[in-house]
Amino acid sequence: MRDTGGHKGRGLAKTIDWKLVICYLLLVVIGWANIYASVHSSEPASIFDFGTRSGKQFVWIITALIIASIILFALSPRIYEGLSVPIYLFVLALLIAVIFLGIEVKGSRSWFAFGPVRFQPAEISKISTSLLLATVMSQQGYRIGRAKDFITTAMIILLPMMIIVLQSETGSALVYVGFIFMLYREGLSGWLIFLIGMAILTFILTLTASPYVAILVIISVASLCICLYSGRFKWWLIIGVPLIVLFALLPSLLELWSANLLGEEGVAALAAAEGDYQAAGLVEPLVNRIKPLYVLLGMTGLSLPFVIFTAYRERNLFSHLAVISMIAGIVLVFSANFIFNDVLQDHQRKRIEVLLGMKEDPSGVGYNVNQSKIAIGSGGLFGKGYLNGTQTTYGFVPEQSTDFIFCTIGEEWGFVGTTSVILLYVFLICRIIRNAERSREAFTRIYGYCVACCIFMHLFINIGMTIGLMPVIGIPLPLVSYGGSSLWGFTALLFIFIALDRNEKKYF
Repeated sequence: MRDTGGHKGRGLAKTIDWKLVICYLLLVVIGWANIYASVHSSEPASIFDFGTRSGKQFVWIITALIIASIILFALSPRIYEGLSVPIYLFVLALLIAVIFLGIEVKGSRSWFAFGPVRFQPAEISKISTSLLLATVMSQQGYRIGRAKDFITTAMIILLPMMIIVLQSETGSALVYVGFIFMLYREGLSGWLIFLIGMAILTFILTLTASPYVAILVIISVASLCICLYSGRFKWWLIIGVPLIVLFALLPSLLELWSANLLGEEGVAALAAAEGDYQAAGLVEPLVNRIKPLYVLLGMTGLSLPFVIFTAYRERNLFSHLAVISMIAGIVLVFSANFIFNDVLQDHQRKRIEVLLGMKEDPSGVGYNVNQSKIAIGSGGLFGKGYLNGTQTTYGFVPEQSTDFIFCTIGEEWGFVGTTSVILLYVFLICRIIRNAERSREAFTRIYGYCVACCIFMHLFINIGMTIGLMPVIGIPLPLVSYGGSSLWGFTALLFIFIALDRNEKKYF
């Protein structure tokens, strides 16, 4: 960190970003109020009753404010860079220990229990990982494009992520994917983000369509990327597009050929006979089922020779990486069923199947999401009013004070309320990024981006889960959901950045 000895610091009011602090307090209070709304019917009591979740959350809020005050006023911001390695190793040890010594909650062994108090190490692992990433990546001479530095960075992220997966905490592990946006800011190629997106698309296509469709998409996209990179896109347009269109029109051409061969009366007679299409050899039902394959077959027929020829002739790094990525994608296709059936747990598979429409289960695995969407949709523009939500009052949505707290806001505060909460998060994330970009220290900038990425991923996954766009994987809404570990973790994560930012503003 920058040595600022001998300089007179600026005042407290000018160094702390009070807008960030106020935004934090607003989200915490909104969360507390809605936690009470989600439990007041089943636990009729005062919001301050320590026997209820709202009362316990009040205790967590007070302790979180104490943690924030200690970070801001009692600890030197310089200690974080120096202690990042031991903190990271200590948290890794906790993550491993909880697998053997922790208690099991809903199929996940990720909690320590100390009497009535539970603690989840995964919540503070985001802090330790962010600090070590900031320390390593801010060193002089670090270049993310260099293999040694990239592998070191990747291992810092992957180690806690893999241990958390072993705890069956898929949601918490997924948050670590968000660090890729920080890596992109620090110079990582955007192609890696594209490859991750393609891997997700490949996995989904393999499950919902077929392995062959997924392979065709991989080959087509790889060839298109090489074409764009090599500057031959106009030839792709001139030669490729007409041929692809020809393949796309094949179903219609085959249909016309069948009509001419059988005659219009023959086609009509076969169409009127139920179940006789395949027996009669009529092409129409087959065409309806595989139309997209014709386009993909056309692209693949053009693409595969082009990919191989370009990689062989030009011998540039991009073409070689494209071929390697294509091969890795094909390996993923044939591994998808193993990952889905043997790696993921039963409840995770069911949630993904319901999300992707592979199975209909409105009263089973999909019950939470269906009730959540009903609650949010019934709120309308301005909501039903505080403590007047019927889905909330009668307890239709399980885990409504934790993972599904957003649907409480949607039902009682409506579109205006949910939009206001989302805008608070947008302001919080944008303010963190703004301050990080203005920082003179690489450590502060990188850590700030890590904080923004963690909050964004939690926000995206949680809200996506409550409206049915993401599988139900159990992840809290930052600063709003019930829980001491989550609130303490996000408080420390955010206020360490505020302290680092304040330290720079004191002398500049």
